[in-house]
Amino acid sequence: MGSTTRVRLLVCGLVLGVVFFAAAPAARAGGGPFGLGLIIGSPTGISGKVYFNKMNALDFGVGAAFVNERGFHLHVDYLWHPVMLTQDEAFYLPLYLGVGGRLLQHEQDAGSDTHLGVRAPIGILFDFKRVPLDVFLELALVVDIIRASDTDVVDINAGVGVRYYF
Repeated sequence: MGSTTRVRLLVCGLVLGVVFFAAAPAARAGGGPFGLGLIIGSPTGISGKVYFNKMNALDFGVGAAFVNERGFHLHVDYLWHPVMLTQDEAFYLPLYLGVGGRLLQHEQDAGSDTHLGVRAPIGILFDFKRVPLDVFLELALVVDIIRASDTDVVDINAGVGVRYYF
């Protein structure tokens, strides 16, 4: 196992550990405060979210980036749900905003390139009232602060996903 793979596994393990141990007792539609599921887009992979209360949460994504620079992608964001766009007896539809960080590692002809940047997501969330499930649509601006090559400093992440709450 190469050192790059070990670093990836260590980072993923640390993120999952923080999320599991930081979970507050708030419940999500009969499930717990922690949701785990999939995101499709850039990145494509695993998505998780833990609620601290109705307004504040921490989310993460681990997977593959496919736009601009392809490679291993990890992000962690603090999310705030300030506006309820609509709700009915079946679901809530809040708008959320956030700030966090992104790590992107990809291979080039000359070797591996690592990007570390600030990530600012905005999205909408279909939070179902009767089942412990949510569906989200997200767009995030990423500004790389640290990068090994002369690639673009600004990037966009976009994805749609679903999470089940435990």
